[in-house]
Amino acid sequence: MSELSERFDTHDPGEKKVAEKLRCDACPVMCYIAEGRTGACDRYGNFGGRITRCDPLRILEHDRLVPFEGSEWDGNLVNTRRRFVSAMGAGTTYPDYKPAPFIVGQEVEGVDLVTVVTEGIFSYCGVKVKIDTDRHLGPETAVVRAQGEAVGHVTTAEYGSQMLSLGGVHHLTGGSKQEGRVTCDTLLALCNREPVELSIEGGASLVVQAGQPPIIDGKVEQRMRVGCGSATIGMFAKQWSGLVDEVVVVDDHITGVVSEHQAGKVIGWPDTGIRIVGRRSTPGRYFKVAEPGLGWGGTAIEDPLQILGPWNSTKGARPGLSMMMVSTTGEQFAYFELDDELKPVPKPFPERLKKSVELIEQNCEPALCTVLFVGGAGGSLRAGVVENPVNLTRSVQGLQTYVTVGGAPVYVWPGGGITLMVDVTRVPANAFGYVPTPALVAPIEFTLRRDDYLSLGGYAGEIRTVEDVLARGGEYWNARAEEAASPGNPWPPEAQVEVARLARTIR
Repeated sequence: MSELSERFDTHDPGEKKVAEKLRCDACPVMCYIAEGRTGACDRYGNFGGRITRCDPLRILEHDRLVPFEGSEWDGNLVNTRRRFVSAMGAGTTYPDYKPAPFIVGQEVEGVDLVTVVTEGIFSYCGVKVKIDTDRHLGPETAVVRAQGEAVGHVTTAEYGSQMLSLGGVHHLTGGSKQEGRVTCDTLLALCNREPVELSIEGGASLVVQAGQPPIIDGKVEQRMRVGCGSATIGMFAKQWSGLVDEVVVVDDHITGVVSEHQAGKVIGWPDTGIRIVGRRSTPGRYFKVAEPGLGWGGTAIEDPLQILGPWNSTKGARPGLSMMMVSTTGEQFAYFELDDELKPVPKPFPERLKKSVELIEQNCEPALCTVLFVGGAGGSLRAGVVENPVNLTRSVQGLQTYVTVGGAPVYVWPGGGITLMVDVTRVPANAFGYVPTPALVAPIEFTLRRDDYLSLGGYAGEIRTVEDVLARGGEYWNARAEEAASPGNPWPPEAQVEVARLARTIR
């Protein structure tokens, strides 16, 4: 968070102008701002004697270049027919005692649509972080810290990934002032795709950045596991058949043994007399072979032989029997042969097995950090959209209203309210801001049919065209900037037309 937040105090609503300072009414902080300076949030400033939104209002252009074929050409190289007024730089009305900053109307394929545009202030928001790794980052529910402050916790481990839950009301506003500031700072950086250093109590230290590989205890993670040990055997047992007598895929979740596994049985793999130290689930599948950690397959061990018990000669063990041990990412692998006392002895890794290890590596996805912003569009925000806020909630839940964040599609949770999630890598860069209450500021747009909007109690008198927005701007005097939309995001008005068609089909 900016050090500017230290220079401003909150004030009760009072005179618009005090001495040479102007009172900013864009958020509850109500800063008094001197000429040429910005408020505590860096988003608004006093320039030329008026409160100005410092960043430009960003208008997104979809399919910016006119294609050679497939559409009628009007002579322009740049397509200006698929514009979208995003909420980035729009400003906010929080608390929403007046209509949203921009309410934009346009016709798409004969459908008259309205998009309500505002920057929402989210005091009750957070991020969910998915870290692709098979390494143990810390125990479930362990506290996650940034700059020494608690900002979240470790949650469930999922397939090939470790999940973190950061932010939320208890860290933003329920703890100390410093905890709230650091939490807001952390969320803002993650949502704007900047790297953040985190530490987990009793676990690892991390550098997390959306769309980038995680750095765990100083080491860049390269690959996401191909699957658990059992799945790996299911995928590659045939490739190993005839090349080696036994294969053990070491994994913290499920360690697999090919000679016992159903995949091995189907292709006639003979018994080897191997014994695994762990809890046997089903044939060839073992839980808890070792404590979780940063070693082989997400376990704490560096020597894979630690998970083996005595070999049984009555069930196939014999001198010279060969065995490959490999992890679920293919990063660790080793080859052994039993000696006369049925002890595995390390041997040089044979050329014939290298291809199968490479096959595991090739099937691993690149390890990445994924950051989802999670926020709830509260009643105050909704009041800036329609006069009766609950009508907006019902229209969103009923697919009547299409919600986007900076033009990016969102997932809306079922149940009450408008709780949404969005992948921050689909949102244009630097779309998120903050206010020092503390809270995150996120762009949010609601697109729906004009007749539906009016029936919900929308602000009919505030509807403007895209051209008018470009020409005259808004209440806070900021510039307008046109830029290409994020690749892969649908044009929201067109997406709303599709949603409306689907809704009619379902009905």
